[in-house]
Amino acid sequence: MMIEVLKSKIHCARVTEANLNYMGSITIDEDLMDAANMIAGEKVHIVDNNNGERFETYVIKGERGSGMICLNGAAARKVQPDDIVIIMSYAIMDFEEAKQFKPIVIFPDPTTNSVVK
Repeated sequence: MMIEVLKSKIHCARVTEANLNYMGSITIDEDLMDAANMIAGEKVHIVDNNNGERFETYVIKGERGSGMICLNGAAARKVQPDDIVIIMSYAIMDFEEAKQFKPIVIFPDPTTNSVVK
């Protein structure tokens, strides 16, 4: 049996921008992507802690070290700059493998979105 489990999570990142005029996606600082083991084009779920919105989109690389968390296109209507979001990606794996799997969870600096080690 195959099941879908949490693979990666960026917990409580601050939205830096909402760009309605860009074709869909979430732009994430490449440092955060690396730390969370996420790649460009990967499907992610977004939860906005400020307003309760939940939606999905895909990742595009943002400038490394910029702290960027930018919702683009229609998703820009669901957030405001300075909102706090959780970004989650999932993987499909065998049930037995999933029992042993440990997701990567990172907690960026709440002001700069930089990776906290």
